[in-house]
Amino acid sequence: MPDVSLAALLFLAFIVVQRLSELVIARRNTQHLLAEGAYEVGASHYPIIVSLHVLWIAALILLGYNQPVALPWLAVFIVLQVFRLWILLSMGGRWTTRIIVAKTPLVTKGPFSFVRHPNYLLVALEIFTAPMVLGLLPVALLFTVLNGAVLTLRIRVEDEALKKLR
Repeated sequence: MPDVSLAALLFLAFIVVQRLSELVIARRNTQHLLAEGAYEVGASHYPIIVSLHVLWIAALILLGYNQPVALPWLAVFIVLQVFRLWILLSMGGRWTTRIIVAKTPLVTKGPFSFVRHPNYLLVALEIFTAPMVLGLLPVALLFTVLNGAVLTLRIRVEDEALKKLR
């Protein structure tokens, strides 16, 4: 059996548990928002986003389980988790992984007062940073480019939907 890095395994386990728990929260929030009269847009590209994230996590696991953890990159990743928490707390029950349009005012507090799409910024930074924690520069570059392409579409769809509310 190849060498295994306990630190890398703990890091990877954190990412998997975090992403799975976020899916549970997102599903609950989505169901609640839809029940209150909100609606989804961009559902056709959602499977692409899910596939991208699954492939990213698979690449991290397959290529990173035996890698040493780079502490400076881990520190950056930890700071990003604080940013993630700030976003989640600011959005509350409005946070979801889908584009759900509600007829309530947009969230403008917390990081939303500084950045138009803080969650997409966070994800872009994480998609680069997490592989770098494990020294996987090619994975970081590849998935950053792929994620950028998907986010270009997603942000356009979301912005168009939000314009119709104004």
